[in-house]
Amino acid sequence: MEYKKNDVLTVTIDDIGNDGEGIGKVDGFTLFVKDAVIGDTVLVKIMKAKKHYAYAKLEKVITPSPFRVEPKCAFHRQCGGCQIQAMSYERQLQFKQDKMKGNLLRIGKFEEALIDRIMEPIVGMEEAFHYRNKAQFPVGTDKNGKPIVGFYAGRTHTIIENNDCLLGVPENKVILETILDYMERGSVSAYQEETGEGLIRHILIRTGFASKQIMVCIVINGDRLPDGGFLPREEELISGLRKIAHMTSISVSINKERTNVIMGKTVHTLWGSDTITDSIRIREGEDFKETGREIRFKISPLSFYQVNPVQMEKLYSIALEYAGLTGKETVWDLYCGIGTISLFLAQKAKQVYGVEIVPQAIMDARENAKDNGISNVEFFVGKAEEVLPKMYEEKGVYADVIVVDPPRKGCDAVCLETMLRMKPERIVYVSCDSATLARDLRILCDGGYEIVRGRGVDQFGQTVHVESVACLQRVDM
Repeated sequence: MEYKKNDVLTVTIDDIGNDGEGIGKVDGFTLFVKDAVIGDTVLVKIMKAKKHYAYAKLEKVITPSPFRVEPKCAFHRQCGGCQIQAMSYERQLQFKQDKMKGNLLRIGKFEEALIDRIMEPIVGMEEAFHYRNKAQFPVGTDKNGKPIVGFYAGRTHTIIENNDCLLGVPENKVILETILDYMERGSVSAYQEETGEGLIRHILIRTGFASKQIMVCIVINGDRLPDGGFLPREEELISGLRKIAHMTSISVSINKERTNVIMGKTVHTLWGSDTITDSIRIREGEDFKETGREIRFKISPLSFYQVNPVQMEKLYSIALEYAGLTGKETVWDLYCGIGTISLFLAQKAKQVYGVEIVPQAIMDARENAKDNGISNVEFFVGKAEEVLPKMYEEKGVYADVIVVDPPRKGCDAVCLETMLRMKPERIVYVSCDSATLARDLRILCDGGYEIVRGRGVDQFGQTVHVESVACLQRVDM
């Protein structure tokens, strides 16, 4: 049977989609329902119908799922950032474990018996709120012209006013209120996407969980003002922000482009340090309570740094464990960023080489290695798929272990081919998308490797995203 727009149906939700929407079927016809939870029986209205599936609006929860909970955030349905906040955290973890397994089965074409044997329990959070060390808030105005901050509603650029996101740290609210008060009292304009006019576009806040240091970077649509400052009555704003405990860095980023890119290419420090410092520790043992050496990192407004430092320690510690280092190995860390994994690996490797396409990240990586007194690492600027073949084919640099932590799109085909030619003993694959992970693991396994261990780490509670780590061993060892 075919269904059409405005049809009203009752459906039971049995899965969650990539964007957090509930999935259910009526007579074999698939319905995608935003804000529905696994186990819900709901009344829905079709908004957009295709031949075999439709997108539907949740009209009423007829029978709540046993996994449905009352969301802590009043804006969760409007905002869309916390797609599954209405589902219990325990069920969120099970969903993410199932998601990883499902992708390995469907996309990777691996045998279920293998996946069941090698997959270890997902690592959940002790606190699934207030875990983000970084937040970027768009600035706009309400219908009365008053400046507001918040988050974009799903698939739109309409700002949902919210200065107290429960995924961020409590200090964010005080910082945002200070800036909004400064804007309102001084008639400082907010950026308007429609016209390209207005001064303040975004507010970036970063917090060092270990150091407690706070960075604020205000993204502006302009250059210096006639009086020499970057902002009207600049000293007044700086004075207000400096009163906040642990404030370490206040800066502006200039972005005058008509673009969706948040940060500009130029950053100017207004007060304090150019960077903040944070640190992470290697964690071992089944409960990750055994801690090793502390590694410090300098973080600038433009640095890539995992947004959940508590879970990052566990994620990278798993990667280090999977690498199986004895102190004799040469290790390549591809897509290395500011060197977070590289410096972990250097604790137990003979030599580590890191590769990253962003020059500023490599500058930060080299500085971080120097600051931590780690000398057995070397970093290269460039694409992994270009640097790795060159070093291997022209200079004969080999690898006992290769660690990859690519962007969501996964590894480049040339990069995968080069890894197969280099034939390291082990490959450790850290992934933020289990779909592209499954695709790439299939290629590597077809090229002479087997998966021996795999584990998920929940870095993004209340959302559908999950990080994962897989260890591959060369078959002909």
